[in-house]
Amino acid sequence: MAHPRPLDRPVGCAVITVSDTRTPDTDQSGSLIQTSLTAAGHRVLDYHIVVDEPDLIQDLVIQWGANTALDAILVNGGTGIAPRDTTYDALEALLEKTLPGFGELFRHLSFQEIGSRAMASRAVAGVYRGKLLFSLPGSSKAVKLAMDTLILPELPHLVSLLRG
Repeated sequence: MAHPRPLDRPVGCAVITVSDTRTPDTDQSGSLIQTSLTAAGHRVLDYHIVVDEPDLIQDLVIQWGANTALDAILVNGGTGIAPRDTTYDALEALLEKTLPGFGELFRHLSFQEIGSRAMASRAVAGVYRGKLLFSLPGSSKAVKLAMDTLILPELPHLVSLLRG
């Protein structure tokens, strides 16, 4: 089977920051994701900050899953192992397909920057209702690493694969 043609339009994205303390004024990671996407020519169609409660995270992803203008949902925060870190658990339950390579590569790249602490990240990616779903740590350094080295270089290609 031939590879699909590259997208001839910007990718429609939505951003979720999972945090019990961040506000739009203090959300550096959410802002970084949005800035990176728009600088790459993509569209940010929605943005929300949600407290780290699995039901609230899932409700928003389910709502956005029905939005035909969205191609990708990028989530940051709540990917560790602390008691309040529930993002991975909430999203993993929704994923119809996983992209194990994303988490593997992210942890490998993180290891090169922060050492063995990278093993505590539960960064994950996959597909939900025909949309890419990326879950990143809340650290701005981690977000920059994931956006610059993994997500932005492959986002149009991955969306084109989903579109067939």
